[in-house]
Amino acid sequence: MDTEGARTDRFGLLLEQFDRAREMAEVRLRGLSDDEYLWEPVPGCWSIRRRGEAATPRAFGPGEWVLDLGAADIPANEYAEVARQAAGGMSVAKIADDWSVSVERVEQVLAHTGEPEPDRTPVTTIAWRLAHLHFHFAGGWEWTFGERRQEPKLIVDFTPSATLALERFWALIDRWRDSVAAVTDEQLDMVGFSQYPYGSDPDDPYIAVLSGANLEFIHHMAEIALLRDLWRARFTPGQ
Repeated sequence: MDTEGARTDRFGLLLEQFDRAREMAEVRLRGLSDDEYLWEPVPGCWSIRRRGEAATPRAFGPGEWVLDLGAADIPANEYAEVARQAAGGMSVAKIADDWSVSVERVEQVLAHTGEPEPDRTPVTTIAWRLAHLHFHFAGGWEWTFGERRQEPKLIVDFTPSATLALERFWALIDRWRDSVAAVTDEQLDMVGFSQYPYGSDPDDPYIAVLSGANLEFIHHMAEIALLRDLWRARFTPGQ
């Protein structure tokens, strides 16, 4: 691999990590059909659905199509994050508000000992995962570089068209990446530079927010890539 000219500063590493992840994701998403985009590999999947047909109590979106979202909870794979929030000085009440759960639920998580129980979160479709990334980055841009007024869950008009969803998503990512690239060193270290209301952005230096955004992008794109592999394999004789 050619490493000539590669950046090694903290900001450069994050930018190049994101750029490489995006390059791989764009290749893996080429040729995505509507059927594959909306494919539900198992019963009980979360996806995007027409308003009125949502399978979950907190489905959201501004238009005809909404994104499934179940009752608020703290999944087992986030117990460590809750512990970090508490160790960092966040009050139990603030953590509860951050996760949209009760104070009692946060106290239960903080008191948990031993291995976390297995997660039982539903399988989600490619449409759900892409839509989740879309509203996350759209909200992150609005509440960092925009007017900080628009409700993140109402920014993205979800669509059953894979082609349109990807066109809108990459346009957003271009805008987000251009804005991030112009951030100064002072802003990178500024706590609350992002005021995104879901998560701990207002309490973190922006460099940590960017690291979390990279992780969010990479892990959801990896899940989408696996779903594409499974979609293709289901039509292979003998599989």
